[in-house]
Amino acid sequence: MRHKVDHKRLGRGSSARKALLMNLARALIIHERIETTLPKAKEAQRFVEKLIGKAMDPNVNNVRNVIKSISDKKVVKRLFYEIAPKLKERNGGYTRIYKLSTPRKGDNAPMAILMMSYIGAKEEVTEENKKAPKVVYKAKKETKKAGSKKETAKKPVAKKAAPKKPAAKKAAPKKTEAKKKDK
Repeated sequence: MRHKVDHKRLGRGSSARKALLMNLARALIIHERIETTLPKAKEAQRFVEKLIGKAMDPNVNNVRNVIKSISDKKVVKRLFYEIAPKLKERNGGYTRIYKLSTPRKGDNAPMAILMMSYIGAKEEVTEENKKAPKVVYKAKKETKKAGSKKETAKKPVAKKAAPKKPAAKKAAPKKTEAKKKDK
C-alpha cells in the first residue's frame, strides 16, 4: 500500500530532487515547452501547477512563496505578469503532457513533452513539429589525464593567450635610462 507517499524519488536525494524540479519549472516557464522523461514530466507538472495556481492571485505572500520555490526573480515576474493572465479563465489543468512514441536512445526511457495548455490549443504536437528545447545539464568537469585528446587540444589555445611582448618593450627603456645615469 502507498500510504503517505506524496512524490516520486526520481533516483535522487531530496535536495537534488528539489533542484531538478526547480530547474524544470524554470525551463518550462521560460520556453513554455520542454522535453524530458515521463516520470520527470509528471512530477514537474505537479510542481508547476501549484506555482501557477499561486500566480493567479498576485499578493505579496504568493510572490514570496514562488520566489522561494524558483529563486529567479525574472522568471517569477514572467510567471505572474505574462503566463498567469493567459490562464486566468482556467480552473486548473494549466499544463499538458504529451507522450512521445520514440523512447530515448541509450537507456530506452519513455519521453514526454510538458507544455503550457494555451500552446496546445493552437497547434497539434507531432513528431515533425516538436521543437521543444531539451533541458541540458552540464556535465561535471573531467580530471585531466596524461595523453588525452582534450588536454592536447587546449594547449595551443593557452599559448595564444600567453604572449606579453609589449611589457618586455616597456622594460627595455628603463634599462637604457639606468645605463645613461651610470655614464
